[in-house]
Amino acid sequence: MIFKSVTTRVIVLSICLLVFGIGTFAFLTLRREQMQLINSARESTSLLLNTIERSTYNSMRIGNTEDVQVILEMVGQSDKLVGVRIFHPHGVVLKSSLPGEVGKPVDERDYNLFLHNKKEGVFTLDGYGEVLGMVKPIYNDRQCNTCHGEKSRIIGILNVNYSLVETRRRIVELTKLFVLSTVAIIGFLSLAISLVMLKFVKKPLRLMSANMAKVEAGDLSVRVSYDRQDEIGKLLGSFNSMVGRLDRAKKELETFHFQQMERADRLASVGEMAAGIAHEIKNPLTGIAAAITVMKDDFEPTDPRFSIISEVLEQISRLDKTVNDLLFFGKPTASEPACTDINATLRKILIFAGQHRGGKNIEKVLHLEENLPPVYVDAKQIQQVFLNLFLNAVQAMQQGGTLTVESSIVKEAAGDMVRIRVADTGQGIPPQILEKIFVPFFTTKAQGTGLGLPISHRLIEQNGGRLSVQSEDGKGTTFTVDLPACYPGGEAGPWGVAASGATASATVHTCAV
Repeated sequence: MIFKSVTTRVIVLSICLLVFGIGTFAFLTLRREQMQLINSARESTSLLLNTIERSTYNSMRIGNTEDVQVILEMVGQSDKLVGVRIFHPHGVVLKSSLPGEVGKPVDERDYNLFLHNKKEGVFTLDGYGEVLGMVKPIYNDRQCNTCHGEKSRIIGILNVNYSLVETRRRIVELTKLFVLSTVAIIGFLSLAISLVMLKFVKKPLRLMSANMAKVEAGDLSVRVSYDRQDEIGKLLGSFNSMVGRLDRAKKELETFHFQQMERADRLASVGEMAAGIAHEIKNPLTGIAAAITVMKDDFEPTDPRFSIISEVLEQISRLDKTVNDLLFFGKPTASEPACTDINATLRKILIFAGQHRGGKNIEKVLHLEENLPPVYVDAKQIQQVFLNLFLNAVQAMQQGGTLTVESSIVKEAAGDMVRIRVADTGQGIPPQILEKIFVPFFTTKAQGTGLGLPISHRLIEQNGGRLSVQSEDGKGTTFTVDLPACYPGGEAGPWGVAASGATASATVHTCAV
C-alpha cells in the first residue's frame, strides 16, 4: 500500500539510485586504493631485493661469504621482512637472515616460484600471516667462474619474504572508512531527498487533493495558497484558475438557467393569453370579413369605395394570419413525420416563394446534392419553415441579390443528418439583433408579428432537427437546418443506425424568376 504513493516511489527510487551510484563509486575507489597499497608493498620488496643484490655482489665477487651472511642477517632485522635468503637451484638454503635455515630445504612455495619462472607470489606462512614472496636468480658471470666454474648458468636465487600484515591492516581500516563514509553519505542524501520531496511535493499535492475533493463535493470557492514559483506552484496556480473559471461558469449557467426559466414561464403565460385572445378574435373577425365581402360585391370597381373595401379586406387577412400564428404558438399541432424528399420540397417551395412581389429581381441558385436520403419530418411543417426562411431572405434583398439553397449529407455519431443552408446577400443582421431573432414577438419589420422565426425554430426542434444562423452585418445571412435522414427499411438518423453510402454527386441549378 505504501508504494501506491508517487512521492514514496520517487523517494525509494532515488535512494536506490544513490546506493547504486555511490556504492559503485566507493567500491571502485576502494579497489584502487587496495591495489595501490599492494603495489606499494611490491615496489618496496623489489627495491629491497635489488639493494640486497648489489650489497652482496661485491662480497661474493671477492669470495668473502662471511660478509654475505652478515648483510642478510642485518637486513632481516626489519619488522616488515619475514626472511631474506639465498638458496641453491636445487632448493637448499645457502645463506639466510635466519641462520637456522642454512643447509635446509627452502620453503616449497618460494621454490615453486623459481621453478615456474615467476618473480613473485602471495601466500600464508605459519606464525607470520600473509607474505609477499619474491625471487631473483643470481647468474654466473665471468667474475664468478673462479669459485663456481662455468657449468651452471644460475649459481643461486635471492629470495625475500615481505610481510603483508601491515598492508592488510591498512586495507581493512581503509575499507571500514569507505563503508562508513558511504553509508553516512547515502543516509544523509536519502534523508535530504525525503524531506525535500515531502515538503515541496507531497504536502502541496496532498493539499491540492483535499481541495479537489471539496470541488467534487460542489464547493467552488476553495483556493490553494502557495507562494513558490516552481512547477508545483504553477500546477496549483492552474488549479486555482480552473476552479475560478468553473465557479464563474457555474454562476453564469445558474443565471442563464434562471433567465430561461423566467423566459419559459413568461412564454407559457403569453402563449396561453395569446391563444385565448386569438380564439376570441378569430370568430368575430371571420364574420366581419364575410360582411365586408358582401358589401364589396355591391360596389363597382370604379367606385372609390371599392378600393377602400379592398384595403379593409387586406388588413382583415393580415389580422387573420396574425391570429393563426398566435393560435399555433400557444397550442402547436403535433408532428406527423414521414420520409420526405427534401430536394423536391425545396424546389417546389422556391418556385412558390419566387412569385412574391419582391422576388422578381433576385437570382435563385440551388446546390442540391443528388442521391440524398429522405428526411424523417412532417412535410407540411417543414414547408412552412422553408417558405418563411425563403420569404425572409427575399425581403432582406429589396435591391436585388442572390438566394442560395444548398443540401448535403452530414455524418454524425447519433446518425446521418441532411443539412440545408439558405443564404442571402442582403444587409445582414447586426449582432445585437441576431441574438434576439428567435425570441417570440421580437421583430424589426413594420408589419411583422415576431412569430415567424420562433415558430420555425420550434417546428424544426419538434421534428428532431436543428436550426442555427450566421450573419455578417452588411454581407448577408445564412440559416442552417439539420434534419434527420430516413433510409428505406430503417429509421431516421437520430433514432436509429442509419445506412451509409449517400453519394455526393452535386448538381447546380440556377434560375431567375
